[in-house]
Amino acid sequence: MSPKTMTRRKLIGTTAAAGALAATGIAGIRAATAEEAAPNQARAQAFAHPGMLHTRADFDRMAAKVAAGTEPWTWGWDKLVANGHSQTSWSPRPTETIIRGGDGQNYPQLYRDVHAAYQNALRWKVSGDTAHRDKAVEICNAWSGTLQTVTGNADRYLAAGIYGYQFANAAEIVRDAPGFDLGRFQQMMVDVFYPLNDWFLVNHNDACITNYWANWDLCNMASIMAIGILTDDQGMVDYAVDYFWNGEGNGSIGNAIPFVYDGLAQWQESGRDQAHSMMGIGLMATIMEMAWNQGLDLYSARDNAFGKAAEYVARYNLGHDDVPFTTYSWGTGQNCAYREQTVIGEGGRGQARPVWEMVYGHYTQRQGYAMPNVAAMAGQHSPEGGGGDYGLNSGGFDSLGFGTLAYVRLHWNDIPDDLRPL
Repeated sequence: MSPKTMTRRKLIGTTAAAGALAATGIAGIRAATAEEAAPNQARAQAFAHPGMLHTRADFDRMAAKVAAGTEPWTWGWDKLVANGHSQTSWSPRPTETIIRGGDGQNYPQLYRDVHAAYQNALRWKVSGDTAHRDKAVEICNAWSGTLQTVTGNADRYLAAGIYGYQFANAAEIVRDAPGFDLGRFQQMMVDVFYPLNDWFLVNHNDACITNYWANWDLCNMASIMAIGILTDDQGMVDYAVDYFWNGEGNGSIGNAIPFVYDGLAQWQESGRDQAHSMMGIGLMATIMEMAWNQGLDLYSARDNAFGKAAEYVARYNLGHDDVPFTTYSWGTGQNCAYREQTVIGEGGRGQARPVWEMVYGHYTQRQGYAMPNVAAMAGQHSPEGGGGDYGLNSGGFDSLGFGTLAYVRLHWNDIPDDLRPL
């Protein structure tokens, strides 16, 4: 099940990788449990399960905080319980063919069931209510026994990437649950989702390498990493990590963040609009969090460039107009026709998306970095919800969400004042 096609990727040099993956930290606020310790420089020797967006320590923390009635975790829990997708009455609607883009689109059937599986699985891990576990298992089994193809126009690659990483995360939570056909689910991910993820990163739909925005690469990278963890396939995880460092497309760390300033960094889609910029922050954070939980620190890449990009996107979406912008140019279509953006894009400015708590939870609560703009965005949109809380179109399901419940590690009164600048 390891990836076979690697024509547009370069292997990471051992010395460079060790330096780039060096963990950072601050005494006093790093979590005490072994599972929350900073990753080693070297890749973990065995996969940790659960080990995508949440670890056993994460679930224990959520459950303890909710049981104790502690805010803000209880606010996040209440948001989850109120969501219609988290109910045991949910009825899955699996189908053999999912279409995104073009005629006959039916992909909401998939993303709504994916989020229902995730939300029910999360409710089980926090509350212990096995009815939610069983519902998540039912949804996962229904799809793995039915789905054969994800198709459509170019948007099929978005479907394979976004819903691929999300579905794998739901399955990871219930991987040892009674009645769950893990093997069949793994095979579905490898046979249906992974080939599209791989084909896009290698060929970019036969377009110019810079034609597609960062989000296209990032969702497919996230899916490959998640499928690799789910199936214990080190080759897939290495593939995603290698692309993060060296990929020629816009999802690699150097291309997704083209310009770094003092404490801020311009996101690749900043000249496009803010909805997609925030989506990108959520996707790259997802990749970094899954890697972290498998012993790899991607968050600190390029001197915490991603944290600076998150600060940049958050600051502009808080209403500040003082962020710098460097003209961004790229090639489009099959012939790499020249295009450029000279000003930041205002579309979707200030939109609510559940992507900020994960970023803040790492850089400030794990690592001790000051992130005033990300903190303000997280506070403005707290508690974070999930799919179904941000509208019923696909954009409302781009992130699994529930960050206030899942990624807050310290009560705000316990965050020290002497935070370091990014």
